[in-house]
Amino acid sequence: MLKNFIGMHLTNLFPLVARWLKRKSNIMAIATVVTVAILAGHTASAQLAASEPSEALASLKTVAVSEPSNLGEFVKDKQAAIVLGKALFWDLQVGSNGNQSCASCHFHAGVDSREKNQLSPGLLRVNASGEPDPDITFNLGKSPNSVLQPTDFPFHKLADPNDRSSEVLADTNDVAGSQGVTMAKFIDIVPGSAVDQVEVVPDPTFNVQGTNVRQVTERNTPSTINAVYNFRNFWDGRAQNEFNGVNPFGSRDPSAFVLKSPRKQSPPQQVKISLKNSSLASQAVGPPLSSVEESATGRVHPDIGQKFDRIKIKKLPRETGKKLKQLRPLGQQLVHPEDSVLGSLSRWPDPGLRDRSYENMIEDAFHREWWDSQYIIKVDSTGGTQSFRQPQGPRATDEFSLMDYNFSLFFGLAIQLYESTLISNDSPFDRYMEGNSNALTVQQQQGKDLFEGKAGCINCHVGAEFTSASVNHVQEERIDHLTLANGGEAVYDDGFNNIGVRPTWEDLGLGAKDPFGHALSESRLAQQGLFESLLNATPNDTVGADERIAADGAFKTPGLRNVELTAPYFHNGGTLTLRQVVDFYNRGGDFAENNIDNLDADIHSLGLTEEEKTSLVAFLVSLTDERVRYERAPFDHPQLFITNGHPGDQNAVTNDGTGQATTTVIELPAVGRNGTSVPQPNFLGVSPQLSPTTITPPSPPPSSPNPLEGSMTEEDCPPGSKLKSVKGGYMCVTK
Repeated sequence: MLKNFIGMHLTNLFPLVARWLKRKSNIMAIATVVTVAILAGHTASAQLAASEPSEALASLKTVAVSEPSNLGEFVKDKQAAIVLGKALFWDLQVGSNGNQSCASCHFHAGVDSREKNQLSPGLLRVNASGEPDPDITFNLGKSPNSVLQPTDFPFHKLADPNDRSSEVLADTNDVAGSQGVTMAKFIDIVPGSAVDQVEVVPDPTFNVQGTNVRQVTERNTPSTINAVYNFRNFWDGRAQNEFNGVNPFGSRDPSAFVLKSPRKQSPPQQVKISLKNSSLASQAVGPPLSSVEESATGRVHPDIGQKFDRIKIKKLPRETGKKLKQLRPLGQQLVHPEDSVLGSLSRWPDPGLRDRSYENMIEDAFHREWWDSQYIIKVDSTGGTQSFRQPQGPRATDEFSLMDYNFSLFFGLAIQLYESTLISNDSPFDRYMEGNSNALTVQQQQGKDLFEGKAGCINCHVGAEFTSASVNHVQEERIDHLTLANGGEAVYDDGFNNIGVRPTWEDLGLGAKDPFGHALSESRLAQQGLFESLLNATPNDTVGADERIAADGAFKTPGLRNVELTAPYFHNGGTLTLRQVVDFYNRGGDFAENNIDNLDADIHSLGLTEEEKTSLVAFLVSLTDERVRYERAPFDHPQLFITNGHPGDQNAVTNDGTGQATTTVIELPAVGRNGTSVPQPNFLGVSPQLSPTTITPPSPPPSSPNPLEGSMTEEDCPPGSKLKSVKGGYMCVTK
């Protein structure tokens, strides 16, 4: 610790010292800091060169991407895996309904910028005992399929944005999340079809007049860009640093295993695997099975793998001309011929990739023992192995090849390797830290000084990654001690804090439990003696039985790069602009008194002037990498059809005949490595600096006796596109 401070400028030293004292509240720490201050003074006067502490801001080019040390046991060709990962990430065929992909919620700077049907009620609320107590009532005067407006923000609206004790003008526990799929029960896959066989289930929450609309996630969508630097992923950290090849939970899941076939002629073997520094893989395998985000209820990963498998059947005498077609990768979407990863495989101007099936792509990327076997695996509805058999006749849909069965392994690692290329390290800030003194304006430099000093943002948004939840920051110190806002001391998971966005009981975040009944908080696991067995690691500190744990209402500290583009903000999506975010911190949060027993000590009134707020926002804007804004490589992508609510409004929708509402679809055109000249608009099209009083809401549409009439017009389409009526809804297509 001491050597990291040597050579650091004193103006940057003391904010870091204050942060260290807050985390290390003991006499030895104080004595060490005094020594550090003395040594730093001598070192500064001598101008000796040395490394800065990991907490210091820096260009992201100085940070290497961490990979699992045993990645080579699974991946034989990393570039082939990246090709596979990009295709899978953007492919709409992954969803049960055949039109939902990972990118459906991560298409704008890695986040979601849709505004219609994006609200979820307080479904994660708990009672005083910590038991689920969901609130299914929508507020804000809205309900499913309504449209968010700038004047709806912030969700906790005060008469004086600088004073959290001022009159509350509006408040809601609703969440601005991301729309996924309508509620349905999975029945079976239809081999060779992108659409699964499902049974519509009436949705008591997400419906309009009894017709199901798309469900919405319970939290705001975090960015996939730079997410590879996170030690854990998701707001509550449930995507473990350790990937088990099956689901997000690492060693927490005692029954998670994959199959390995050292010899093609022998039955596969059940093996437990562990890949550290693979939180992105853990995260990636969650949404495809989420009954809110991408899947009908009850689907398992082998079902997805089998959808993409080549169809192998014997020709029947009476049906000599009939056969089933395989699913072409990205078969519903155009791929730009200059796509930085997929361009050489593009069928432009036809959709999809040429010459490669997903089966071929898996064979290219992964070692043979994970996908090649003569045996067929029969599984039950939970995905558990029942039996192996040699292939005889057509396969039933609950029987899978080894490649099908291990699909979650391929899916997770391929997407991790693709997302590992999504690094935005060429912002004006990066250039400034690399020595270009003109890269930041004077105002932005003033904002940087505030960020590191008076505002104290650097206390949590540390290092080149701008987050204390990064691999570099956490891996050696996963649990730590800190002083809470109430003056008490507690143990906490490094990188996770309660900052008073909403009352703690509305969403426990890190304080909740995993599906196996264990605490998500690693500090609690250490206290319970479960750290080693459930996390496959040794805790860096001991936690006494009587020590307080600060986990309830705590959420992962997000990185701030490209934050200009990633509204709305916080885990509930309740803040629209960066100016509103700065106002939040300036007044010391919104629910400091409610959350005082868990609140981070850094949440207190800052006393920023209006000019200082403006400078701070200007600095945050300097973190934008223009390659992200203009979708230049590596942020280019295939064509995507994005659902944006349903024709109609919150009072009436059109039933498609199955109990589900027809869907509005907007086209995001394919973009090659050189990007686009017209960037996507930000969420609700607002500027980072705007406050609610300066935002002019759009004019309401003229009233109509038919609430569905004129529900979507040419004006709803992006520039350069036109409205087209299609089966089941409407679509904006490129002219």
